[in-house]
Amino acid sequence: MRLLALLIVFGFALTLNAQKKVMQHEDKALWNRIRNTKISNSGANVLFAKEKGEKEQIIQLLDSKGEKIMSYKRSKGGSFTYDSKYVTFAVNAFKDSIKEMKRKKVKKKDLPKDTLMIYNIESKSLTKIPNVKAYKLPEKWSGIVAYTLESPNPKKKDKSKRKDTLKSKVKDSIKAKKKKLKKVSKENGYHLVIRHLETGVEDTLRYVHRYAIAKKGRHLVYATSGVVDSLGGGIYHYDVDKMKNTQLLSSHYKTKYPQLGISESGERVSFIVDSDSTKSLIKAPKLYAWTLGENQASVIVNSIDNNSKLYVSTDKSLQFSKNESRLFFGLRTKPIVQDTTLLDEEIVNVEVWTYDEPRLYTVQELDAKNDKKKSYLSLFDFNKNKLIQIANNDFDIARYSDEGNSNYAVIGNQTPYLLQSQWTAQRPMDMQLVDLNTGEHREIATKVYGGSSLSPKGKYLYGYSRKDSTWFTYNLETLKYKALTKGRQFYNELHDYPDDPYSYGSAGWTENDDKFLIYDRYDIWAFNPETGTSENLTNGRASYMRYRYVKLDDDERSIPANKTWMLSTFNEDNKYGGTASYDPKKKVLKQLMEGPNSFGGFIMAQNDKNNRMLFTKESFTEFPNLWVTNTSFKSPKQITDVNPQQREYNWGTAEMVEWTSLDGKLLQGMLIKPENFDPNKTYPMIVNFYEKSSNGLYRHRAPSYGRSTINYSFYASRGYVIFNPDVHYRDGYPGESAFNCVIPGVTMLIEKGFIDKDNIGVQGHSWGGYQIAYLVTKTDIFKAAESGAPVPNMISAYGGIRWWTGLSRQFQYEHTQSRIGGTPWEYPQRYVENSPIFNIDKINTPLLIMHNDADGHVPWYQGIEFFVSLRRLGKPSWFLNYNDEPHWPLKWQNRIDFNLRMSQFFDYYLKGAQKPMWMQRGVPALEKGINQGYDYVDVDKD
Repeated sequence: MRLLALLIVFGFALTLNAQKKVMQHEDKALWNRIRNTKISNSGANVLFAKEKGEKEQIIQLLDSKGEKIMSYKRSKGGSFTYDSKYVTFAVNAFKDSIKEMKRKKVKKKDLPKDTLMIYNIESKSLTKIPNVKAYKLPEKWSGIVAYTLESPNPKKKDKSKRKDTLKSKVKDSIKAKKKKLKKVSKENGYHLVIRHLETGVEDTLRYVHRYAIAKKGRHLVYATSGVVDSLGGGIYHYDVDKMKNTQLLSSHYKTKYPQLGISESGERVSFIVDSDSTKSLIKAPKLYAWTLGENQASVIVNSIDNNSKLYVSTDKSLQFSKNESRLFFGLRTKPIVQDTTLLDEEIVNVEVWTYDEPRLYTVQELDAKNDKKKSYLSLFDFNKNKLIQIANNDFDIARYSDEGNSNYAVIGNQTPYLLQSQWTAQRPMDMQLVDLNTGEHREIATKVYGGSSLSPKGKYLYGYSRKDSTWFTYNLETLKYKALTKGRQFYNELHDYPDDPYSYGSAGWTENDDKFLIYDRYDIWAFNPETGTSENLTNGRASYMRYRYVKLDDDERSIPANKTWMLSTFNEDNKYGGTASYDPKKKVLKQLMEGPNSFGGFIMAQNDKNNRMLFTKESFTEFPNLWVTNTSFKSPKQITDVNPQQREYNWGTAEMVEWTSLDGKLLQGMLIKPENFDPNKTYPMIVNFYEKSSNGLYRHRAPSYGRSTINYSFYASRGYVIFNPDVHYRDGYPGESAFNCVIPGVTMLIEKGFIDKDNIGVQGHSWGGYQIAYLVTKTDIFKAAESGAPVPNMISAYGGIRWWTGLSRQFQYEHTQSRIGGTPWEYPQRYVENSPIFNIDKINTPLLIMHNDADGHVPWYQGIEFFVSLRRLGKPSWFLNYNDEPHWPLKWQNRIDFNLRMSQFFDYYLKGAQKPMWMQRGVPALEKGINQGYDYVDVDKD
């Protein structure tokens, strides 16, 4: 008997040991995220950052088989050199040390600075360079890293590896002037070090304000204030291989150089000079240019004497055309300045809002910073020695193509239509064609709805007109317009807004602008831009298979005609993801991979004969780790496993469910069940939804401190079922539409017998928060509800402002998400019927409301209006306002707090847990930030 008892005890202990953990809030911090993923151009190595918690990063370098080569904590950034030989990244100081220094009131400038790390992959050696402010690598060549120092590094014995280009000048100047070297600072500039990676030789360029590295040529340009006040200031061209400086312009040490530009080859340089050291509010900068072989730079545009009486913009970047024959820059009007003699008490501070001005005053306020920098795109043609102003005050939107080599640009004017966009949300455009060789302007179209662009070679203007749901092309040479898809179904078939439908987008253009590839719901179509004839390349509609082109080269301008394309696939019926290939020569489509997963993160090695590439594969139970394969997708190999701890926890499963709405539509939704689900038991359920989410069935949802929604894996681990139903909307009746879709879905699940019908909650944010506020006025099926940033009163919200953009909210109700379809004076009953505030007395569901006082999407007084009305009626409700937070809490501590309070709220109502103190008596203002009220108090439940 004793032996039997021991065996029973031992067996019970084994069972306990084998049981998986139930996830706790603190466990969420254990989960890693993969960030900043890169594969070397050679394809031999993979670099990524493993991020945990509040952006705590570990950089990891692997070979293509997944073997770890190097790992480093506290890292940020991370890049391969173009030749794949080195990895560079930065390392932060210890976070705890920084916090302790901040507590001691150490000034920001005295806090520890970043360290630049250079890792040699072949030798496995690591070089550390402290006090680095920032660093850059050349984009399309190798051999150096350029970095700026916060302050000079401590002097060490240097075996002739460190060079100072201006060293002799420094000594001579000090002897002659008997002056000390300037301090390294923002005003004086920072030391720029060019380090040769193979040899370790460094060249220090002193007091550099800004610099630019050529994309392909082994050159850079930099601006310096000089080693001492009167020596060496100006612009220099630097030959990396020769370690040689060429002075392009000599200037006073206080001269400013707001913009630098360098061509791809590095053989052309341009820069803007502001030599006015006075406090004048109106400057007259000059634009200079230099070409390799010239003795010095020369002025090409002078703000004072150019014919247009415009000023060179110091805010517009300088961009050379691909063939380096043109320089694109900005011209601007004379700035408006204030009378500096006025005292503060003499300045009138009043906002004057005008009924017919194009932009609402709140938009103007937010745009003011950019408006002050506004400029008109212009070019300088070096071959013709000619300035051409492209854009102007009326037609201020400009586009050019073919990397600046094209013959034409298109300019647009939206101003006549800005006022109506307040309620339509659409900004049509009048358009003109500009000949970039002559400067001639020609009107080509008025009131064009929808976006438009230029084809890669600049032969066509193309776009999608939402007004007639038509893709079009416009030949810029013949001025011939062609409607490509008129009368055909290339618009969003599931569009359910009271507005013109959007398109499905396009894949792009084939080489030489020969074919334009357009998406419909499922397929890729190739259109002849001249004739409009088309060919379906994929034929996915019959099998509900969606095909989309995957761009694998960031430099790709056109889709290649002689290479096999990679496509992503998605089956709308079973939600399976996958990949496919298409041979444009043979017109052969081949499915490469398909399954109950989502696939993404495709990155291809650019100089690898084996065509190795990275991708991610995920499902509800599978984290999107990194996989290596080639373009055939044969024998893909998983190379990371960043969250092995997941196997220790109860998780859950995801499946698709279907039901019929109250108005007869077949609907789909996601159902998340706890691990080891038993259909003979009943489970509490939380309904969480927004609009349509079922296509994300195989998306992974790692534990996290979310900003606004429940975490599915966390709640499933704790024994909840989660239901996410799709909602289909009817214009004018968004609230009723949500009811007609969500409630029969909940009823369907109750009828299956495994849902505890007395313990069902509902949670959502923003648009989801509104719908929940509406639902609880119509049904008592939910025992508890969390409604984030809700709109209970559409009438008062209609005239509100979206403070992040300054836009009026009117368009949202008339044409977009809120789906009323008109104004309150056109459809007063619709506004009343869809506003929960008018039926708030019918609410019997306890509510947790979260609405923050810096919300720029939904006015937070809507949340207050909801709460104080519930409070007036004595309805159980709690209101969370995270001070100075926007639409969702962003600060880490606030996200943790919100997640904890929401789970305590649902656990109390749906699982019979104890009631926390904050729900029992609140958190008085005097205790704010001191006592959070998380503790439990034994009280009878309401």
